[in-house]
Amino acid sequence: MVILEVSPLSGFIMTSRSRTLLENETIVKKIEVKANVVYIYLEKLNDESQTFILQLEQAIQMKNLKPASIKIYDYYQPEERALAEYSAVCS
Repeated sequence: MVILEVSPLSGFIMTSRSRTLLENETIVKKIEVKANVVYIYLEKLNDESQTFILQLEQAIQMKNLKPASIKIYDYYQPEERALAEYSAVCS
Protein backbone atom coordinates (compact mmCIF):
# COMPACT_ATOMS: atom_id res chain seq x y z
CA MET A 1 0.00 0.00 0.00
CA VAL A 2 1.16 3.53 -0.81
CA ILE A 3 0.23 6.73 0.98
CA LEU A 4 -0.02 10.10 -0.71
CA GLU A 5 0.13 12.81 1.99
CA VAL A 6 -1.02 16.24 0.82
CA SER A 7 -0.60 19.30 3.03
CA PRO A 8 -2.81 22.04 1.57
CA LEU A 9 -1.65 25.63 1.43
CA SER A 10 -2.50 27.62 4.56
CA GLY A 11 -6.16 28.61 4.59
CA PHE A 12 -7.21 26.01 2.00
CA ILE A 13 -9.32 22.85 2.42
CA MET A 14 -10.22 19.96 0.11
CA THR A 15 -13.66 20.24 -1.51
CA SER A 16 -16.23 17.48 -1.00
CA ARG A 17 -16.48 17.14 -4.80
CA SER A 18 -12.75 16.47 -4.95
CA ARG A 19 -13.07 13.75 -2.32
CA THR A 20 -15.88 12.09 -4.28
CA LEU A 21 -13.84 12.14 -7.50
CA LEU A 22 -10.81 10.63 -5.75
CA GLU A 23 -12.90 7.91 -4.10
CA ASN A 24 -14.08 6.84 -7.57
CA GLU A 25 -10.49 6.16 -8.69
CA THR A 26 -9.92 2.40 -8.84
CA ILE A 27 -6.57 2.39 -7.02
CA VAL A 28 -7.74 4.69 -4.19
CA LYS A 29 -8.49 2.54 -1.19
CA LYS A 30 -9.30 5.18 1.42
CA ILE A 31 -9.11 8.93 2.08
CA GLU A 32 -8.61 10.53 5.49
CA VAL A 33 -8.32 14.15 6.54
CA LYS A 34 -6.50 14.75 9.83
CA ALA A 35 -5.42 18.16 11.09
CA ASN A 36 -6.01 19.56 7.58
CA VAL A 37 -3.65 17.02 5.96
CA VAL A 38 -5.18 14.77 3.29
CA TYR A 39 -4.05 11.13 3.34
CA ILE A 40 -4.83 9.17 0.18
CA TYR A 41 -4.25 5.42 0.54
CA LEU A 42 -3.49 3.73 -2.76
CA GLU A 43 -3.74 0.02 -3.50
CA LYS A 44 -0.34 0.02 -5.22
CA LEU A 45 1.67 1.83 -7.85
CA ASN A 46 3.43 0.59 -10.95
CA ASP A 47 5.51 2.25 -13.67
CA GLU A 48 2.47 3.81 -15.31
CA SER A 49 1.98 7.52 -14.76
CA GLN A 50 -0.91 8.41 -12.44
CA THR A 51 -2.63 11.79 -12.20
CA PHE A 52 -4.81 12.84 -9.28
CA ILE A 53 -6.64 16.15 -9.21
CA LEU A 54 -7.25 17.55 -5.76
CA GLN A 55 -9.54 20.56 -5.74
CA LEU A 56 -8.99 22.98 -2.89
CA GLU A 57 -11.03 25.95 -1.83
CA GLN A 58 -9.88 28.92 0.17
CA ALA A 59 -11.56 28.88 3.58
CA ILE A 60 -9.48 31.67 5.15
CA GLN A 61 -7.81 34.59 3.38
CA MET A 62 -4.02 34.40 3.90
CA LYS A 63 -1.16 36.61 2.73
CA ASN A 64 2.38 35.54 1.79
CA LEU A 65 1.53 31.89 1.27
CA LYS A 66 4.48 29.56 1.73
CA PRO A 67 4.91 26.43 -0.41
CA ALA A 68 3.07 23.32 0.78
CA SER A 69 4.23 19.72 0.47
CA ILE A 70 3.16 16.44 -1.04
CA LYS A 71 4.78 13.24 0.21
CA ILE A 72 4.42 9.75 -1.18
CA TYR A 73 5.68 6.70 0.66
CA ASP A 74 5.26 2.98 1.13
CA TYR A 75 3.05 2.17 4.12
CA TYR A 76 5.27 -0.75 5.12
CA GLN A 77 8.60 0.96 4.36
CA PRO A 78 8.04 4.68 5.09
CA GLU A 79 11.75 5.44 4.69
CA GLU A 80 11.21 4.97 0.94
CA ARG A 81 9.60 8.29 0.11
CA ALA A 82 9.50 11.20 -2.28
CA LEU A 83 8.72 14.80 -1.43
CA ALA A 84 7.58 17.69 -3.63
CA GLU A 85 6.50 21.24 -2.89
CA TYR A 86 3.92 23.35 -4.66
CA SER A 87 2.83 26.97 -4.52
CA ALA A 88 -0.36 28.87 -5.27
CA VAL A 89 -0.68 29.87 -8.91
CA CYS A 90 -1.45 33.46 -7.98
CA SER A 91 1.51 33.95 -5.59
